[in-house]
Formats: sequence, C-alpha cells, structure tokens
Amino acid sequence: MTVTAADIMNRTPVVVHPFDNVSKVAGVLAEHGISAAPVVDAAGKLLGMVSEQDLMRRLGAHEEDRRAWWLQMLAEGEDLAPDFVEYLKQEKRTAEDLMTRDVVSVVEDTAVAEIVDLLAQHHIKRVPVLKEGKVIGIVSRADIVRAVATGKLKG
Repeated sequence: MTVTAADIMNRTPVVVHPFDNVSKVAGVLAEHGISAAPVVDAAGKLLGMVSEQDLMRRLGAHEEDRRAWWLQMLAEGEDLAPDFVEYLKQEKRTAEDLMTRDVVSVVEDTAVAEIVDLLAQHHIKRVPVLKEGKVIGIVSRADIVRAVATGKLKG
C-alpha cells in the first residue's frame, strides 16, 4: 500500500491571510513554532506561502539603505517633515507583499515518496495539500520523519 499525503498530513494547518501585517505573521509563526505558513483567502484558497526567510529578507540592512536612498531623493536637499519620514518608516507590509506566489503543492493522493522528491528538488520544508484549490492540510519534513518513526513509512 502506498502512503499518501492524506495519511500523514496535518489536517489543521496554521494559515495567515493576505492582509495580515508583518508583525502578525511573525507572531503566528513564533506562537506555533513553525517557519512558514500558507497564505489563504477567506474561502481557504491558497494564494502563496510566507516564511521566516521572507520576513528576514525584508528586515535586512539592504531594505533600510534603499529606504534612506528614496528619502534622500524625495527631499532634494530640503528637510522632510518629521511626520512624513516617520510614516514612511512604519511597517505597512502584509503577508501578500512578502509571500511567495509560485507555491509547490500536492493533493491528498500524492505519494509520500513523491513529496520527499518535491521537497528535495525545490529546497523546501513543507507543501500545502489542496482540494479544489483550498488548503486542507500540510505535509512537512517533520510529518515524514514522524511517519518513519511510527512505522507508517519504511525508512
């Protein structure tokens, strides 16, 4: 018998929504001890994935340097209003702004062996499981390891 995504997936995946701000996304990841989550619309349809790496990329020094350059260009030698500068520095980005849109996903009957290959090929840690475009579960590397440990999968 072939073990499938449905046999090992987490059926209550943690998700975020496109308009959740960066702080909320970071809080959800931290609270649940996960490194990424699917971004879904109100109906549960997959829109993308947002990860710690996506958050870190946006918080790096390069982003601050680029913002400083734009502020300097806007000022053209003049002082900008302090309120305007503070507004520009505020974190207004959302999950939709940060997410990866080209998401590798699977369906319930995808063989776990195929999922393992997808994870390795795409250098990812998890795949959402979809049914009619909606997220119904997620399979992570930890789920696969757990399946090996409990004997569901032969190592």
